[in-house]
Amino acid sequence: MESTPLDSQTDVQEKVGLLSRFTSEFSFIQGNFLLLIISWLFMDFASEMPATYYGLYVEALGGSAATVGIIGFISMISQALVQFPGGYLADKYGRRWLISTMTFGVALSYGFYALAPNWQTIMVGAIIMNLCLIYRPALNAIIMDSLPPERRGMGFSIINLIASVSTTPAPLMAGWLLTKYGLVPSMRMGYALVVAAYLVAAVLRLRLKETVKEPEHIDWRELLRTYPQSIVESVRVWKEVPRSAFVLFITGILMNFSLSLFMPVLVFWIVDDLGISEVRWSFILTILFISMIVLAIPCGKLIDKIGKKKPLVIAYLLFLVVIPLFIYGDFYRLLLAMPMVGLLQILFHASTSSLNADLVSQENRGKVVGSSGFFVLIAASLGQLAGGFMYDNISHSLPFSLQFLFIVPALLVTLIFIKEPKKKEE
Repeated sequence: MESTPLDSQTDVQEKVGLLSRFTSEFSFIQGNFLLLIISWLFMDFASEMPATYYGLYVEALGGSAATVGIIGFISMISQALVQFPGGYLADKYGRRWLISTMTFGVALSYGFYALAPNWQTIMVGAIIMNLCLIYRPALNAIIMDSLPPERRGMGFSIINLIASVSTTPAPLMAGWLLTKYGLVPSMRMGYALVVAAYLVAAVLRLRLKETVKEPEHIDWRELLRTYPQSIVESVRVWKEVPRSAFVLFITGILMNFSLSLFMPVLVFWIVDDLGISEVRWSFILTILFISMIVLAIPCGKLIDKIGKKKPLVIAYLLFLVVIPLFIYGDFYRLLLAMPMVGLLQILFHASTSSLNADLVSQENRGKVVGSSGFFVLIAASLGQLAGGFMYDNISHSLPFSLQFLFIVPALLVTLIFIKEPKKKEE
């Protein structure tokens, strides 16, 4: 049936209305936030390629599961040591210079990974990289500064979305390179790509705009003397934040220790214990990233609509369901588990990040992120060391079974003690 002019006009109005709603919904993606999204597209795709088989690469260079745990332990200790000054410097001297300068340092540190003749060289690169991550508190703070309060759930979900979009082809490409060139040559190619991508991101980040009002002029001599003062102020800041922010900090420590028990040995468990091939593992990771792409926007809207605490509780419950699928897994069970892993990752990270932004005032965000980062990284470093030791010396499944010991207390503490703020930030 032929349409009438009135029908055509109605169609045009509907399309204009839909475009207007879409533009309004995502109008906050601009300025610093847009620039960071573009830089993440380069960084996440490149870094996920070699990350797919990182543990096997360390093993090929003379290491073991315990070695992966040791590298993770030393890496996170290195990063932890710079979190206090990182948060202090971000609040005092501004976010922009720290982020842009240190991204160049991270880019160059990956050269050690690409050229490593042995696992000890990888450890040197890991130490340098994690010291350069002194910019992490500044990065988290500038994201919080740049997102409107009513769009924080959506904003942090979009970060997960961008990471998933950019990394979706990476495991498949890593698997293809592995089959064509072998493990070590393909990993060297992957890390060379990481160096290039991070350099591009570092150049882009030179265009960030400062969000700290009237940052002080950088005194390089004073920077060397700020460490003790930064520790004092970053610990004292917990007296100035709501109790819920402190409880969120405690559960973060608990969960990062728990997750770090199995993360360094995951690829060994998948390939050696469950008997899933390296190529099939790349397919499983791809399903994870696809599920995160599909779920990111709906999760963000859900968090902004019903609050941050309920989605956080859902994430803990999903974790309890997923762990048995990994312990007793095969290819198809892991395929079933991955959409749940994607959902819980988005809900957990978006909820905790946006809740922190709601609870902590702008002038304290750098110090809070730096202080929590220090203790969380210490916990994660101990978890990696313990997980690698358990896998090599006690039981291959123990790092996974112990998850229940930590998830349940974190869930109960979240339910009882965390309260969302009633007053919205202006």
